[in-house]
Amino acid sequence: MADEYCDLCDLPKAHCIHGMPPAPPPEARTVAPRATARKASTPRATKESTPAAPVRRAPRKWTPPEAIAPVIVAVLDEAGGQLAADDVLEAVGARIDEHLLEGDRQLTPEGELRWRYAARRARQQLVKEGLLTTPRPGIWELTSAGRGR
Repeated sequence: MADEYCDLCDLPKAHCIHGMPPAPPPEARTVAPRATARKASTPRATKESTPAAPVRRAPRKWTPPEAIAPVIVAVLDEAGGQLAADDVLEAVGARIDEHLLEGDRQLTPEGELRWRYAARRARQQLVKEGLLTTPRPGIWELTSAGRGR
């Protein structure tokens, strides 16, 4: 029985590392070479040689700000170039009401109608383009560049 236990670690030789033969080396895996050669007769497609595939997009859920911007300019132009923000949004809403999508009538996470949010984003873009200014809070005004557009 004394032969069954290791003298170095006091474990049965079947469990100790001293009495076990070394593990066999792992088998070398052979990987089949990949076929990388291409046929010389097949030309590679380039952006210039391939026609553009039509881009499929999901139908819009709400009206983008770019579609509302011209309506804002028109409302302000007809009003003499300056209106209170609430009056602008009311007039814009009346003009685009029949063209609004279902998602436009939904609320944003902040509780605002989505089309009104898009209109405010459109105003910001018009300000960046130099067509609109805000002379004081709550007032939207066309610049000289925005008049008559």
